[in-house]
Amino acid sequence: MNNIYSWQAEVWQRLILSHAARGHALLLKGRKGVGKLAFGRNLAKSLLCEQPSAEHESCGTCPSCGWFEQGGHPDFRQIEPEALSVLADEEAEGADAETEASSAKAKKKPKQQIGVEQIRALTDLVYMSSHRNGYKIILIHPAETMNLAAASALLKSLEEPPPQTLFILVTHRPQQLLATIRSRCRQIAMPAPDPAIAAAWLTQQGVKDPDTCLAAAGYAPLTALEFNDDDYLAQHGDFIKQVSMPGFNPIMLAEAMQKSDLPTVVNWLQKWCYDLMSFRTTGKIRYHLHMLATIKSLTSGIDPRLLAGFIRDLIGTQRLSRHPLNPRLFLEEMLLSYAMLMAPARSKKIG
Repeated sequence: MNNIYSWQAEVWQRLILSHAARGHALLLKGRKGVGKLAFGRNLAKSLLCEQPSAEHESCGTCPSCGWFEQGGHPDFRQIEPEALSVLADEEAEGADAETEASSAKAKKKPKQQIGVEQIRALTDLVYMSSHRNGYKIILIHPAETMNLAAASALLKSLEEPPPQTLFILVTHRPQQLLATIRSRCRQIAMPAPDPAIAAAWLTQQGVKDPDTCLAAAGYAPLTALEFNDDDYLAQHGDFIKQVSMPGFNPIMLAEAMQKSDLPTVVNWLQKWCYDLMSFRTTGKIRYHLHMLATIKSLTSGIDPRLLAGFIRDLIGTQRLSRHPLNPRLFLEEMLLSYAMLMAPARSKKIG
């Protein structure tokens, strides 16, 4: 079924079979890593297909499907931050291109937001007739990265939608979108699979330890699939080992991690602290299933109020992680705060 994941089948049937269920704008919302973008792209491809199957799925062989796969369909646009496009190009073109791209980025960093010029560039597509006498489809991902000017520009099109035009907004954080945009979209909660189904799917993809990867990914299967990388697993494992040790040195760890992807490192600490708080309050953990004994030994000496405050602070830290003035100092400040929080627990563990 068009590469639709099994856990999306019910939503797929509802949207592909009914124009009324789609409306003129869809907001696909849900946690990162459950397949929202793939779903949106497959929906767009099927609606643009010129020879759909009896089940309304794309044929994969008509000119429309060919153009879509090549990124050149005249009635489809995918809008995303420049940084995502650069990353996709690097992955597609290989190491040589990555070296060149890195050199270019040293001069000018790609934008992390969707700008107003990207939305305004859609005017011809939105307000002119389609090239293939069918849908015109705009997919925006992740929609929450639109800056205020871009969101305001999009709102005008959503308020007076042209016929046969479908906007598909994909978002990990719908609360960060303008309320007026959310109200003009049909909001679709994209499901995450049952852990057993997700683990079985990961096994089919060749993941060696699906349960551990799935737990570390917050039970988002596509994110778990990314974790099935020896370098990534080694780096993540070393980070967790360091922050759980009695002799944890935040300065040395900050220096070692300064060239890493900072949002990822902050996310690692967020998940670790979540498990500490979860075990402290409920006796259960979510992400680090193999670290139960260590977490149990640490949490008895933690002040839950201070830990809750630190977890709240990490939300702001995550926002700042994409634009740090100095990565090493950024990490030092975060890890020193964590070390101070954990000092009583470590002293108790040592004693």
